[in-house]
Amino acid sequence: MASLTIKNLPDSMLRDLRKAAERDRRSLTQEIIYLLDVALRGRSRATTANESQLTAWRELAGKWESDDSGDSDRIAKRRTPGREVDL
Repeated sequence: MASLTIKNLPDSMLRDLRKAAERDRRSLTQEIIYLLDVALRGRSRATTANESQLTAWRELAGKWESDDSGDSDRIAKRRTPGREVDL
């Protein structure tokens, strides 16, 4: 298995890593490997999910038509009874 040396790591980041490792009951090395794994896997999943969501929104853009004719009284009557509605 490969080794890695990290140079110029800010002291505050090292403190945060140590706290996270203690909280998660891992060694510092285990915590760093875990966080790298989550970041790398999450980025590829998030990118794919974001791109597909963006594609879906672009396909819908400009196509939605409201069935509301501007009748605000009809909307107010459909609200939960007992709620004060100030139009």
